[in-house]
Amino acid sequence: MSSEQVSVSNPPAKLIALDAGLARIGVATCDPLGISVRPLVTIHRRSRQEDFDRLVAIVAEEEAEAVICGLPLSMDGSESEQTKMTRTWALRLVRALRTARKESLQTPLPVIFWDERLSSFAAQELMADDPKRAQAIGEDAYAAAVILRSYLDARKRGEGERWGRIELPKK
Repeated sequence: MSSEQVSVSNPPAKLIALDAGLARIGVATCDPLGISVRPLVTIHRRSRQEDFDRLVAIVAEEEAEAVICGLPLSMDGSESEQTKMTRTWALRLVRALRTARKESLQTPLPVIFWDERLSSFAAQELMADDPKRAQAIGEDAYAAAVILRSYLDARKRGEGERWGRIELPKK
């Protein structure tokens, strides 16, 4: 995948970010202008189908135009087995999103990968500001918010998508 596939002068769009782990998936969103970011929910994983059904519903409810998926890179920036598993999982998610959106003839949503290194540490700092809400939503949703904020800030600085994206054509 090319690291500079898409122009960073993207029009405003509502985004969903995911911090996908083996046991949980943190979900966050932003307003269409990318000014405010908020953690939404932490999904406790059950089966791939149940997880994807829940994510498809969230994407539809939030009217998201793209998904930012945290990419678990090693501290030196290299890819690991977990990185490969995340990329494979994201491809399956894109297919599930396309299938769900097919009936409305909408363009399939892209999944954009973004570095998630140290997002859990930064999430813990954010959670300290409102521990009661943080406990209800979960650390993974806050980590997704950190990933999304990092992506939005990089886009404002004119940085490209360094870790790639998955974008399926219409059927």
